Amino acid sequence: MTPRRDDRLYRLIRVVASAALAPGFRREVHGAEKIPIDRSYVLLPKHQRWQDIPLLGLSLQKPLYFVAKQELFAYTVGDWFFKRLGGIPLNRQRPIESRRNLMRAVRLLEWGEGLVVFPEGTYYPGIVGPAKSGVVKFVLNRIDLPFIPVGIRYRREGLRTRAIVRFGAPQEAGPSETVKAFVDRLMAQIAQLSEMDSITGSVPRATDPNTTGAPL
Repeated sequence: MTPRRDDRLYRLIRVVASAALAPGFRREVHGAEKIPIDRSYVLLPKHQRWQDIPLLGLSLQKPLYFVAKQELFAYTVGDWFFKRLGGIPLNRQRPIESRRNLMRAVRLLEWGEGLVVFPEGTYYPGIVGPAKSGVVKFVLNRIDLPFIPVGIRYRREGLRTRAIVRFGAPQEAGPSETVKAFVDRLMAQIAQLSEMDSITGSVPRATDPNTTGAPL
């Protein structure tokens, strides 16, 4: 059975998160109109800090599912809470269990849901880290849908921080494109949208937040 998100709890937590973040953060969202409204998709955001997760949830009206590290689900309360919010645990030390959970994620995508996967796998503040492409490959091999790069940038402005979320254009792998080439292309766009360099090489910095979704 595929556990479903509790949308009432999700909406409540959105309200709480918005109020909690408001004193310290000023949100700025670009490109949300690029997100498909009639099909499933996978968001691939830059990951710098824990606030990335509520900021993404607040940037789009449609509730999302999130692939998250197993540690968040380690205790009974956390397991119940994060799964109710749409969390899907990924434990790289237990591949069979992770495969089972990823198959649930694929079913959710088949039902038209939106899924968030942080391709770096962990925090890389101020720079785009190397991608872990396993989840992207798993999904690519099972369902045809767009992957959407997302840039997140934090800028300190006095007592508050401006949090800039930029959604790029939906991308699909070319007919002869390898998974590595596709992921590399997406990571380059994530770096551009985030106005950051990449550990694997520098990329042009974004200049217009409304046009930074073009493929490199």
